[in-house]
Amino acid sequence: MIKSFSAFLSEDMGLDLGTANTLVYVKGKGIILNEPSVVAIATDNKNNKSVLAVGSEAKSMLGRTPGRIEAIRPMKDGVIADFDIAEAMIKHFIKKVHKKSFFANPNIVICVPSGATNVERRAIKESAETAGAKKVYLIEEPVAAAIGAGLPISEASGSMVVDIGGGTTEIAVLSLGGVVHSSSIKVGGDTMDDSIVNFMRSVHKLAIGESTAERIKTHIGSAGNPENGDGKTLTVKGRDLINGLPREVVISERQVAEALSDSLSQIITALKRALEVIPPELAADIVDKGIMLTGGGALLVRLDEAIRVTTGLPVSIADDPLTCVARGTGMALEENQNLHDVFLSD
Repeated sequence: MIKSFSAFLSEDMGLDLGTANTLVYVKGKGIILNEPSVVAIATDNKNNKSVLAVGSEAKSMLGRTPGRIEAIRPMKDGVIADFDIAEAMIKHFIKKVHKKSFFANPNIVICVPSGATNVERRAIKESAETAGAKKVYLIEEPVAAAIGAGLPISEASGSMVVDIGGGTTEIAVLSLGGVVHSSSIKVGGDTMDDSIVNFMRSVHKLAIGESTAERIKTHIGSAGNPENGDGKTLTVKGRDLINGLPREVVISERQVAEALSDSLSQIITALKRALEVIPPELAADIVDKGIMLTGGGALLVRLDEAIRVTTGLPVSIADDPLTCVARGTGMALEENQNLHDVFLSD
C-alpha cells in the first residue's frame, strides 16, 4: 500500500539536462518544464553558500549579480561541470515537478552526449540519485533526438540526425535500433554566442554579455549572407572598450553571419567526416532520406540550406527542434518495453 502510494506521487521523468536549458518530461503528461540550466548561489559573511534561485529567475541574474551572489551554469559541453550545483538544480526541478512532495522518488531517464566518458556518465547518474531519483537510466542525446524527431530508428535502414545543442553538436547514424556511428564536437549555441561576443569586441570595440549575444543570434543570426544588402539590423548596447562608457551600435545580419562562420564551419566539417566513414549501404539510405536537424541550433536561419549545398543531400528540420531530445527521452520512458535497447548499459 505504501509502495503504491509512493509510486502515485512519484511520477517518472525524462530529463534533457542541457548546457543551456533543462526540459522535463513527465510520464503520461509530456513536457511540463523548460527552464535555463542556471543556478544563483548566495554566499553569507561566514562563506556559507545557499541556493537563491534556479532556472529562469537565476538566468535573469546573469551579469547583474552583486558581489555575494553568483549565477552559475553547472553544465558545460553537455556534461556536469559543477557536481554540487548540478545536484541542487536537479533536486529543484524534481521538487517543482512533484510540487514539493515529501515522497517524490521518481525513476528518471537522462540523456547524455554520445562523447561523454564513463566518469561523466557516472557523475550525471550520481547527481540525479543524490537529488532523489529512485533509479536513473541514461540515453545518448542523438538517439533521443532521432526518436523525438520521428525517425524510424528500428528499421533496417540508416537514419542520420544532427542535434545542435547549447554545448555540443551530436551527429549520429542509426539503424536497427542502435547507433552505427556517432560523433560529438564541443561546438553549439554557446560557442556561437562566444563568437558574437568576440566579434563585437574586435570589430566594434564593444563589450557585451552572453544574454545580449544570444539575443543577437536569435534575432538576426544566419548561416549565410542575406540575399539583399546587409539584411536585417539590430541595435546593440554595451560598454565601450576605449572609454569604458555605455554605447550602442547597429549591427547587420551580414556581420553576424561573418561572426558565426567559423563555428558553423566546424559543424559542417564534422558532419562531412561522419558521412565519409559510414558503410556504403547506410550512405545510400541517407541519400534517399537525407539529414534531420534537431536542437536549438537547427533554428538558425539558412543553416539547412548551407548543409544542403555543402553535402548535396536533402536536409530537414524537425518539428519543434528545441524539444526533440526531451520528447525522445520521454518516449523512451513511455515505451520502455519497445525501446529498452536504447538505454546505455551500466
